[in-house]
Amino acid sequence: MPKRIIKKYFPDSKTIKEHKHLKVFGDLLHNPNLWHLNRRSFSGALAVGLFIAFIPLPTQMIIAAAAAIVFHVNMPVSVATVWITNPITMPPMFYAAYWVGATLMDTPPSAQDFEFSIDALMSTLGTSWKPFLLGCFVLGTTSAALGYALARGVWRWIVVRKWSARQ
Repeated sequence: MPKRIIKKYFPDSKTIKEHKHLKVFGDLLHNPNLWHLNRRSFSGALAVGLFIAFIPLPTQMIIAAAAAIVFHVNMPVSVATVWITNPITMPPMFYAAYWVGATLMDTPPSAQDFEFSIDALMSTLGTSWKPFLLGCFVLGTTSAALGYALARGVWRWIVVRKWSARQ
């Protein structure tokens, strides 16, 4: 079952409850639904994590933990999923978000020579924040929906295959 594979790599609930940044949530972390792992909680947590991964804020893990509490999905999975945005993957993901947003707003993406510096970022931020945030929302929603459907389908396929093998 996929549950065994996932639980093998994720920390236990006691370790996460004692994490210094998650103490903000207090007794809300004692809800057993946050630690239960089944098809619904896993796919929901994956969707939450994928959506929040496209939020351009440095506090994605805390937002993912709060969303897991609100939606009653597996917290370790939702928090771990936001790590798809890391220093290596962020530039292509956020450029794709900007391109999608600019395309949807029917504005041509900026063809300026890109310079990776704070000054260059601040000078282009005034004109590009609307397409960027729209693209983040669209890509976040799309990836969350696809991740949810794919996780439910793969989980079901694995379970059905194991049932068939038993018979």
